[in-house]
Amino acid sequence: MDAFLAASVVVDHQHQAVREFSAKICRSTEIETVRSAFETVRDCFPHSYDITAEEISVSASDVLRYGHGICFAKAHLLAATLRACSIPTGFCYQRLLLDDDLSRTCLHGFNAVWLRDLGRWHRLDARGNKPGISAGFDLTREQLAYPVRPSLGEFDYPEIHPDPLPCVIEALTGSHTIADLNSRLPTDVPLMPP
Repeated sequence: MDAFLAASVVVDHQHQAVREFSAKICRSTEIETVRSAFETVRDCFPHSYDITAEEISVSASDVLRYGHGICFAKAHLLAATLRACSIPTGFCYQRLLLDDDLSRTCLHGFNAVWLRDLGRWHRLDARGNKPGISAGFDLTREQLAYPVRPSLGEFDYPEIHPDPLPCVIEALTGSHTIADLNSRLPTDVPLMPP
């Protein structure tokens, strides 16, 4: 589980702002801490597209600095927050149609959290709710932002990654504005070498 607790440039839970944020999030139990972190990241940091923001948040500390992020950046903040509270957290992805345009897909990122008390991983999606999107905290079932539609070529990847995918980081760091990011969004999880 060490890899799911590690800090990095993107999951920067050793950053002063992230440590201070995490200290406010931690509760007396693991499940209360996970709920608090998930709901805070989901509800207090809007999705960049929902507010027509310009800045690109990449790291957890970027989301705190700018006050918003797209799904990937919000997943980085949730992972950093929970890892700072010693809760193993990973990254998950879905391939979705972009605005129901049948010719273009994009990746959507969210998290999986190891719940020691339950002895299992549970996936959480802190994308941010709005009309038509309702991700929640329910330990009896997943409540992700987007239901996958396999008949339209959408796919839910079952893997839990200890680090964000390199293609995600490249898209975020290679973009200067949200508009620029639109043309760089990863469309699928790259094939991993055997």
